[in-house]
Amino acid sequence: MKRATTALRELIRGDGVVMAAGAFGPMPAKLAEQAGFKAVYMPGGGTALNRLGVADLGLITMSEMVDNAAAIARSVSVPVIADADTGFGSVLNVQRTVMEYERAGVAAIHIEDQAFPKRCGSLPGKTLVSLEEAAQQIRAAVDARSDPDFMIIARCDALLVEGMDAVVKRGRAYLEAGADMLFIESARTREEIAQIPQCLPEALHLFNLPTSGKTPYLSADEVSAFGYKLMILPNFTALAAIKAMREVLEHIHATGSVSGILERCASFDTFTQLGGLAQFQQVERRFGVPSEP
Repeated sequence: MKRATTALRELIRGDGVVMAAGAFGPMPAKLAEQAGFKAVYMPGGGTALNRLGVADLGLITMSEMVDNAAAIARSVSVPVIADADTGFGSVLNVQRTVMEYERAGVAAIHIEDQAFPKRCGSLPGKTLVSLEEAAQQIRAAVDARSDPDFMIIARCDALLVEGMDAVVKRGRAYLEAGADMLFIESARTREEIAQIPQCLPEALHLFNLPTSGKTPYLSADEVSAFGYKLMILPNFTALAAIKAMREVLEHIHATGSVSGILERCASFDTFTQLGGLAQFQQVERRFGVPSEP
C-alpha cells in the first residue's frame, strides 16, 4: 500500500492545484473524502475550538494536536496535512513534533515563524522570531524526519509584519534550510497572491483560503493559474457546522419539538454508515461467539 507521504508528493507533482478540505476531526475528514477531495487539512484553530472550546492563540498543546491528527489520519485513506503551529518550543521540541506527527500518520506539517504566544494568521498583533532562528527550526525539522517523503512546509507570517521584501528573504532562507514548500500567510489582494510565486519561483507554494475574508475567495483554477500547488481551506466545515447546529438547537429550544428541523438533518442510516457500522457488524458476525438463546 502506498504511503500517505508518497501519495501527497505524487499529487503535488501532478497538474493543477491539490485542494485539501479543512477537517477539525475525523467526521468532517470522512465527509471530505466522500465528497471527492484527494487530501484533507487539520487546522490548528479548528482543532483548538473543537477540542478545547478556545480561540487560536497557542493554547492547545502538541500532544492534543497530534492526537487529533492521528484520529483524522486513521479515519481516511487520503493524505492529511496538519498544522504544527510554531513547532511547540525550541529546536528540540520541533524535532519531537516532527517525530510525533510522522508516527501519527500524517503526510505533511507546516511550521510557522511566529514568536510565542502565536496567533491565528488572520489576527493582528503577530510577532516573528528572527530569520536565523526560524531557519534553524526548519533545519531541525528536516533532520528529524525518518520518511524523506514526509513534507516540511515552512509557513511565513512576515507579510503583514515586515512586508514582501522580508517574505522573499525569509522564503529563500527556509528553502535553503530544506523546506519542501512555502506557505506565505495573509495575502490581502489578488496582486499579492500572484506576486508571491513570482518572487519565489524556485519554490512550491501553498495557498491558504481562510474564513476571515481578508484574503480574496479565489477558485482552485485561479489559484493554480497563479502557480500554487496546494490549496488549504481550513475552517469552512467548522463554520458550516456551527451555523447548522446553532439553528437546529435554537429551533428545538424555542418550539420544544424536532419536527421542524428533521428535513435539515442527515438520516440515522447516514450517521451509522459514516461511522462504518456495516463493516464492524461484519467483523462481529465473523468472529463473535453466538450468545445462548
